[in-house]
Amino acid sequence: MKASQQTVRLRLAEPLRISRSTMAARDAVWLAVEHEARIGHGEAVTSTYYGLDAQTLGRLCAEAGRELARFAEPESALDALRSGGLRCAQGPPAVTAAVDSALLDLVGKRALRPVHQLLGATEPPRAATARTLGIGAPAEAARTAARLAAAGFTTLKIKAGSADPADDLDRVAAVQVAAPGAELLLDPNGAWSLAQARALLPRFAALGVTAVEQPLAPGDPEALARLAATSPLPVIADEDAVGLADARRLAGRVHGINVKLAKCGGPSAALRLAEAVEGSGTALMLGCLTASSLGLAPAVHLAGRARWTDLDGHLLLAHDPWTGIGGEHGVVAASRLPGLGVRRRTPGDPSPGDRALGNPSPGNRAPGDPSPGDRALGDPSPGDPSPGDPTPGSPPPENRAAA
Repeated sequence: MKASQQTVRLRLAEPLRISRSTMAARDAVWLAVEHEARIGHGEAVTSTYYGLDAQTLGRLCAEAGRELARFAEPESALDALRSGGLRCAQGPPAVTAAVDSALLDLVGKRALRPVHQLLGATEPPRAATARTLGIGAPAEAARTAARLAAAGFTTLKIKAGSADPADDLDRVAAVQVAAPGAELLLDPNGAWSLAQARALLPRFAALGVTAVEQPLAPGDPEALARLAATSPLPVIADEDAVGLADARRLAGRVHGINVKLAKCGGPSAALRLAEAVEGSGTALMLGCLTASSLGLAPAVHLAGRARWTDLDGHLLLAHDPWTGIGGEHGVVAASRLPGLGVRRRTPGDPSPGDRALGNPSPGNRAPGDPSPGDRALGDPSPGDPSPGDPTPGSPPPENRAAA
């Protein structure tokens, strides 16, 4: 086997503000693993919260590629990854997830089977996805919510954690009026103290919010469990639920855990987390970072296992360079195609972000954005940056936080 990689810039259609930061763009490293003329793909994205910049991701993916080159076939490499026999399995989960995804894609293509079958599902998963609304003015949130509801979104996730909680309450109230039939999730990204959460959650419940994600600052899962025991809303752990040990600690003590492949280590690790909470009363949310359809696709193949599906990261982009999982009408779906079922977008393919809210068309990409017509990964166009190279026009580090 041989591996290659490519670093690209993913720009958001509009900046996304959460309680700890505002993000306008992030870099993605695409990993390609080739064997006998077939190529499997995976993606890792930068995150200030997890301490991963493009140069670090590029270096680690290159190291993983050299390790994979020692294997004669992808099936044995996938077995080694799952058993912890690869060095990359001991590194940042985002890199492990990219390797796991690329190997699953390649193994599926060799076996002519879609990834969800490799992961134990018979039928292609299909799920309504939440759509995220960042912190902003209530009137703008209401306009966005109305457009999303008209497009087919039935679940809206509203970011919270403003300096003045009244702003969050006003925003939620405005969204509830604009999209009265939508399920409302709330995500303060750990902005509240225990006392604040206990005071605010009944007020949000009265406004129609149906669940709250990581209301408390991460680092004290016991406090989160105590809050969940008396909360009027289901409490979903996110930043406090990273790996298997966290899932076991919180199983049966919170109402849900948010499983993101980039923080747990990929689809194989996500299945272990699902097994850890099964039967405990703790449900799964499938979440994501802002990424392309390539980065979201592995989670879509697990969507049948989740109570809440929050896989809209590709929909937040000004232009998604990959296609194959849908989402622009509120539903993400895997296909029966071999592997992940995604492909590079061609000039005639509209991006979900282009259609959803009047975002720029592919012809209006900013300088430095990858073209949908670029050649396949592993044969980048001359204008593509090399792995680890900084991208011209990069936003400052504070704009690369985890979504």
